[in-house]
Amino acid sequence: MVKTASPSSSSPVTITVSSGGRRRSMGLTSPIPRASVSANNPASPLRASGCGGRRISGGGASKDGGIEESNTEFVSYTVHIPPTPDRRPLTASEDGKSGTSFISGTIFTGGYNSVTRGHVMECSMESDAQAKTSSSVCGMKGCDEEAIKGRLCGGPCECGFKICRDCYLECGGKNGGGKCPGCKEPYKYVSDDDEDDEEEDEDQPLPLPSMAEFKLDKRLSVVKSFKAQNHPPDFDHTRWLFETKGTYGYGNAVWPKDGYGPNGFDPPPEFGEKARRPLTRKVGVSAAIISPYRLLILLRLAALGLFLTWRVRHPNHEAIWLWAMSITCELWFAFSWILDQLPKLCPVNRVTDLSILKGRFESPNLRNPKGRSDLPGIDVFVSTADPEKEPPLVTANTILSILAIDYPVEKVACYLSDDGGALLTFEALAETASFARIWVPFCRKHHIEPRNPEAYFGQKRDFLKNKVRLDFVRERRRVKREYDEFKVRINSLPESIRRRSDAYNAHEELRAKKKQMEAGSNVSEPIKVPKATWMSDGSHWPGTWASAEQDHSRGDHAGIIQAMLAPPNAELEFGTETDGENLIGTTDVDIRLPMLVYVSREKRPGYDHNKKAGAMNALVRTSAIMSNGPFILNLDCDHYIYNSLAMREGMCFMLDRGGDRICYVQFPQRFEGIDPSDRYANHNTVFFDVSMRALDGLQGPMYVGTGCIFRRTALYGFSPPRATEHHGWLGRRKIKLFLRKPKVSKKEVDEVCLPINGDHNDDDADIESLLLPRRFGNSTSLAASIPVAEYQGRLLQDLQEKGTQGRSAGSLVVPREPLDAATVAEAISVISCFYEDKTEWGKRVGWIYGSVTEDVVTGYRMHNRGWRSVYCVTKRDAFRGTAPINLTDRLHQVLRWATGSVEIFFSRNNALLASPRMKFLQRVAYFNVGMYPFTQCF
Repeated sequence: MVKTASPSSSSPVTITVSSGGRRRSMGLTSPIPRASVSANNPASPLRASGCGGRRISGGGASKDGGIEESNTEFVSYTVHIPPTPDRRPLTASEDGKSGTSFISGTIFTGGYNSVTRGHVMECSMESDAQAKTSSSVCGMKGCDEEAIKGRLCGGPCECGFKICRDCYLECGGKNGGGKCPGCKEPYKYVSDDDEDDEEEDEDQPLPLPSMAEFKLDKRLSVVKSFKAQNHPPDFDHTRWLFETKGTYGYGNAVWPKDGYGPNGFDPPPEFGEKARRPLTRKVGVSAAIISPYRLLILLRLAALGLFLTWRVRHPNHEAIWLWAMSITCELWFAFSWILDQLPKLCPVNRVTDLSILKGRFESPNLRNPKGRSDLPGIDVFVSTADPEKEPPLVTANTILSILAIDYPVEKVACYLSDDGGALLTFEALAETASFARIWVPFCRKHHIEPRNPEAYFGQKRDFLKNKVRLDFVRERRRVKREYDEFKVRINSLPESIRRRSDAYNAHEELRAKKKQMEAGSNVSEPIKVPKATWMSDGSHWPGTWASAEQDHSRGDHAGIIQAMLAPPNAELEFGTETDGENLIGTTDVDIRLPMLVYVSREKRPGYDHNKKAGAMNALVRTSAIMSNGPFILNLDCDHYIYNSLAMREGMCFMLDRGGDRICYVQFPQRFEGIDPSDRYANHNTVFFDVSMRALDGLQGPMYVGTGCIFRRTALYGFSPPRATEHHGWLGRRKIKLFLRKPKVSKKEVDEVCLPINGDHNDDDADIESLLLPRRFGNSTSLAASIPVAEYQGRLLQDLQEKGTQGRSAGSLVVPREPLDAATVAEAISVISCFYEDKTEWGKRVGWIYGSVTEDVVTGYRMHNRGWRSVYCVTKRDAFRGTAPINLTDRLHQVLRWATGSVEIFFSRNNALLASPRMKFLQRVAYFNVGMYPFTQCF
């Protein structure tokens, strides 16, 4: 019997801290797996295993990545922290907040045959800023006394307005009948005991699945029936219904026959109707437009058939070869035209209702009394490879637009993949994180659009339009001045890094010569000192050096992870008024920032790194351990968020009825900087405004590489909860399949399902659990994050359909767990160069390898399993980017697309080999993608 390796729960993760001449170490019990859920939940449906600690995997323990025996230790990570003047070693007595600042100020490196190390960066500015923002100061003007602690540390009033004791008594507090200066409402008084009880009751979250309590050898998808445990026991529903004389709601058995209201014609009250209204609507194209278009296609098809018939029946015998070549070309063009027109017969439009989304997931209710956001988390991926071809300033503006997105701050995590491992990108991201503390609150306060500073300040329209705050002009001028200085710093980074490295290298050469003279060696002998690239704190950069030395070149460097911005707190944090240090007043603005992480995967000679697809898969694994958002948004470094509500628009489709069958939501690509005539056809109007809308009426649009929100479980290669097989002529006979039942009647070889935990004796589930290391690698933290991501991505229980399971409302309001060093060390192991060996990453899991157009292949594989996709066209463009501005770049781009299409045609991803779960016209569309390069031959 094969068993997966599971290290002992008592195996420590040792952090060795070096300080001066002595070394201090502390042993940490294996922490719980990462997730955006609570680990201390006694009613969690995943607590059946009784596991109390996180299982740390050995991602870097074995090179083959196979399955080991059960009692084998994977690895114990040792994080060496070098001494710095401004950083004391952390002790076990320090609280979680200090650990958060420690993580955000430490760069973690590791990889093949190397120890995972944590190098503490200078973080005095961040600690000072956190100390200022976290200090509890009276909110009254002119008073800087310490505020009263009470009512969740927000002050004596429910609104959370901070006030000191003297100002509180002056306002008439404590039985004085006064009003709160913040909300202008009378103070409500409760005893200390009652207040504590009230806080405990309100803070009680609903049961949630916890990765710490997930047993790996059990089912992948765990569901239990949730019921609120805090319903008032003295409420008699039947008696209340009788006393109200049957006027409970429309559709009741005793609803008055003469109508509701004094006149008998009043509409029935909407008891919960707004919460059940759909988030999205499908709007068909007007018949005045689509009917003439279809008629024109039929007329052209008839004319084409008559013309080809006449051409075949009247050959030219005097030039038979020329006639044959002409007929062949005409038949080919007719065939390609038919392939192009058939998928365009059923275009649709879709609209969303963001007010319903807010009311359903962000409004106070019985299970969420504080009105915290119940929206699922989103991990945003940004990829870059070469800072010379992709300027750091462009990438920085993209990151700033993400950090300022209109989405719950604690639910967003941004990951930047630097596939070149360049120090320039790293320091540019550090500058971006610093400037974001000014830019993001400014955008939230004044509702700035777009939230890309370069695009915003470069607009030609009147910036005062729809702005009513008196301090807008003054604060805009200040932020504009700060952004100009930010651009100067970013643009001067290459020269700054070069000068710094030259100075340090010259110093190292002098030290080497001095040692040579002290040793009595021949001074004339040359000394070989590596030309290193140095960081600002005087240490070697672990990534790529300008001199391309061994272990420091573009294809040979260690893996790097740096949390630039730590995960934010769950509670709102407000800033202070304008003063000498604060450029803008943020007393009524949330100043929290989403988590920002720099990732550079390990590269070594002899390993195929699979370009962008490999970088994306490394981000999928890293994010699963650090934040584990159930949805993923991927963007190119030159595509920024133009509409701050874009994420909410996309989530409307994922969270609406039937959204559990949607694998991704694709947004159209819009470009800036194109000449008015669009001489190189960069807008691709026919493709993005016609073809993609038409595919949306079939099984969904193709994935085009950027501007797409994925469902994480779909990227993991799992099948949808329900699918439809199309058999017979043109797929007219349909067979519906429910793929997440304990017993599935029909299961294909190339199918991985998420079974429901209904039968604990199901042998198929145990076998699938044993195969997890072969599919996902030997990281148990990664495997444990899969069911949590699947649960958080489910629909609400009142929207579930037959054969599916939903989650309870209010189940995602629990704060995210703090980030620790062991978690980052585990994330380092999954970005090693050999982690994907003998796994299904790139074959079935994640972005698919083997083609330069990995985006089309990845979307095709999902549609082939039965998933659906959606095309989301917003009124205001969701994303905008840059396009090739010269003929050389445009031809290179088209050549890459053509090469990828040929690879698709001669591979197993050819639409002719598609499964019955793909619609006939969807197959035609994918087949046309592989055929269009051959059209150029004619």
